Amino acid sequence: MFGGYKVKIDEDLVTKLKIVAEAGGYESVEEFVAHVLEREVGKLLPEGDANATSKEAVKKRLRGLGYIE
Repeated sequence: MFGGYKVKIDEDLVTKLKIVAEAGGYESVEEFVAHVLEREVGKLLPEGDANATSKEAVKKRLRGLGYIE
C-alpha cells in the first residue's frame, strides 16, 4: 500500500492504531493510516488551490495548524 516506502511507528502507537482501525472497519492499520494521511494532506494541499504546491503556502498552513513554529 505504501509503494515500498516504510515508516517507523512506535509500538504503543501501533497498538492504538490497530484498535482504532478495527473499530473503524478498516481492513488493516496500513489502510487506516493511508486514509488519515490522505485526509490531512488534502487539508494542506486542497485541489484547485493555485498556491497548493508552494512550500511557503504549506509552511503557512502547518504553522496555522500548530504543527511547526
